[in-house]
Amino acid sequence: MIVLKEAKNIAELKKFVKFPFSLYKDSKYWVPPIINDELETFSSDKNPVFKDAQAQFFLAYKNNKIVGRIAAIINWIEVNQQKVKKMRFGWFDFIDDIEVSKTLLKKIEAIGKENNLSYMEGPVGFSNLDKVGVLVEGFNEIGSMITWYNHPYYVNHYLELGFTVEKEYLENKFLFSNAKPEFFEKANTLIKKRYNLKAINFTKTKEVMPLANKMFDLFNETYASLASFVPITDIQKEYFKKKYISFINPEYIKFIVDENENLVAFSIVMPSFSEALQKANGKLFPFGLFHLLKAKKNSKDVLFYLIGIHPEYQNKGLTAIIFSEYYKTFADKGIQNCIRTPELSDNTAIRQMWKHFNPEVFKKRRTYRKNLS
Repeated sequence: MIVLKEAKNIAELKKFVKFPFSLYKDSKYWVPPIINDELETFSSDKNPVFKDAQAQFFLAYKNNKIVGRIAAIINWIEVNQQKVKKMRFGWFDFIDDIEVSKTLLKKIEAIGKENNLSYMEGPVGFSNLDKVGVLVEGFNEIGSMITWYNHPYYVNHYLELGFTVEKEYLENKFLFSNAKPEFFEKANTLIKKRYNLKAINFTKTKEVMPLANKMFDLFNETYASLASFVPITDIQKEYFKKKYISFINPEYIKFIVDENENLVAFSIVMPSFSEALQKANGKLFPFGLFHLLKAKKNSKDVLFYLIGIHPEYQNKGLTAIIFSEYYKTFADKGIQNCIRTPELSDNTAIRQMWKHFNPEVFKKRRTYRKNLS
């Protein structure tokens, strides 16, 4: 018999966060989160997303042992303002027992129906800056700090329980040596001159912070047309600045401004923290912070985390400026591998942007949907 318990206090939420540590203890590819960081994500006192969203966290027990977990999420901006009546679920992990996954998903279904929602979709987070999708290809590739890893059997559970594919995401990588300057240097010069644009580079995190709000505003404008997009609120901007910007080398943040100093494009690249997080094993102290700082400074792999271009400047070649700036930075730092975070498989514009670098699709992930009516 499967028993569900809601995790409400810190002790129970710690069990929720720590369950994957046992589920993946023998995996070479799973990348553990920092436990306290996960707890902060789930705290209504610390995470401002709870101003516009609600979440419940459930643990599944069998013979008094934890065998699964799931987060039930409703983003009220999405439901009330965007009229997308979606019941979200994420942080969904379970042993290979169909009764476990079925019981957890039935709970999500019940909450969705109680709130008159039309369908459930997952795995997703609170917003577009959270992790997304269950891995369906690429199980023998190391995960990252911004994606979920899972066992291959997860997909079979979705299908057996009547879910259908909602969205597919691709993850690509390419060798830095594939980024030949002749692909973008000439265009870089022409586009800067044609539109009176200039690139801004940074050497210190404190230089980025005063401009970070403009970056999040542009992020909202760039992705507003996507069906799954939920905008970042003003209160969330402060939280994300604290949570993400300090993790990123300032040299890996590039801005492009027009003649009036208006931000028209930005890009954020992160060093790969995967191996450092595996060594940290969920804890910053005593040695986890050392491993993360070492990776921040020395990692030869980088993740293209976000690129935002103002709608008026899309399809005008601004990526040539971005690539030109990164080429100089990466050459100096001896970067070897460039990894792209999950991108919707039907986003042809993104594929065109990277075509000259001979990218390889090395992972696929999907979200799954089930109607509630």
